[in-house]
Amino acid sequence: MNEQRVERIRALLEAALAPERLEVIDESHLHVGHAGARDGRGHFRIRIGCSRFSGKPRLVRHRMVYAALGDMMETDIHALAIEEES
Repeated sequence: MNEQRVERIRALLEAALAPERLEVIDESHLHVGHAGARDGRGHFRIRIGCSRFSGKPRLVRHRMVYAALGDMMETDIHALAIEEES
């Protein structure tokens, strides 16, 4: 199930942001038993390098990521760590 989520996250970010570098890591296994894991949503980390982020404040860049993921933030993702690469 999470492999499909990883691929969907990757596809949505690539379509919306066209990042030069992107890595999507499923960290759900590190949070077994955590309250947020009980509802079936996952914990993910992305490492992203994106020229569209250039000159934008961190909050705006993160909002761009959240917007790209859309409903997944409510239905599939409990936690998302964002690491930006230049």
